[in-house]
Amino acid sequence: MTEHSIFMASARRTIDIEYRAVGELSQRIGPSFAMACERLLKCTGRIIVTGMGKSGHIASKIAATLSSTGSPAFFVHPAEASHGDLGMITDKDVVLALSYSGTTSEIMAILPMLKRQGIPLISMTGAPDSPVAQASDIHIDASVREEACPLGQAPTTSTTVALVLGDAIAMALLEARGFTLEEFAFSHPGGRLGRRLLLKVKDIMHSGASIPCVSPDTLLLDALLEMTRKGLGMTTVVDETGTLCGVFTDGDLRRTLDSGHNIRETLIGDVMSAGGKKVRENALATEAVRIMQEKSIYSLIVVDDADVLRGVIRMHDLLQANVV
Repeated sequence: MTEHSIFMASARRTIDIEYRAVGELSQRIGPSFAMACERLLKCTGRIIVTGMGKSGHIASKIAATLSSTGSPAFFVHPAEASHGDLGMITDKDVVLALSYSGTTSEIMAILPMLKRQGIPLISMTGAPDSPVAQASDIHIDASVREEACPLGQAPTTSTTVALVLGDAIAMALLEARGFTLEEFAFSHPGGRLGRRLLLKVKDIMHSGASIPCVSPDTLLLDALLEMTRKGLGMTTVVDETGTLCGVFTDGDLRRTLDSGHNIRETLIGDVMSAGGKKVRENALATEAVRIMQEKSIYSLIVVDDADVLRGVIRMHDLLQANVV
């Protein structure tokens, strides 16, 4: 075998072992899993996830996933817990402990204090008869036939199974809570996802004095001056009540000049595009993107529920806001 084929064979063997383990895990989801979810759903405090070594890394990720999907949680290092961090855990919390062997000494050391405070303990181990499993209120079987490590030592398959179980718990709780897309966005306000789900048209539109605006009886020449001053490549046309009558864009200007109109004599109301493509000011910015893409246009007029002009939004504005 070539060096490349050896690498690929090793990778496939690892993937196959872990794939089978996850498939077998699905068949073991039963009453204990449901009981754990019920206990976590009723938790009025925080879900405290703990684990040592590689299990600790998985526990930290599970805590992060729970927190971002509607189940407040945080990771507590079991060794630090014995040196003061137990004070972070209250009797309103539930502890979710990960220990494949079920004999992790750092977790065993804090069990008496958890019991004394009456804090519910859910464990995820590969050994149902282990001390940690036996001391738990609820035990979830996370056992695997073999590790993907050819030495049988490095946690590989077992950590994958624990991670999948954590995701399964988080998703079960998400669905049970009726956690919404908007709530998810509030947990992720700093990223592109949050901006896409939270940012509204009114947050990034051009408004007030920055809106190019003329009346229908404005000369085309004066309308062009307004377009130049505001620099948006278009102008809105509104009546005396502020209601939108139409728009006039650079494209309309080219068509108007091609048809021989005199810019010093023509009224904007005679050559504008009536109506114009609009979006409500309270619509999500992603809705503006959708309309622009569907209509193959560069800008939209923003109106309120009474169809009164409120602003203008361009594709460039959406790009700058990282919505697109």
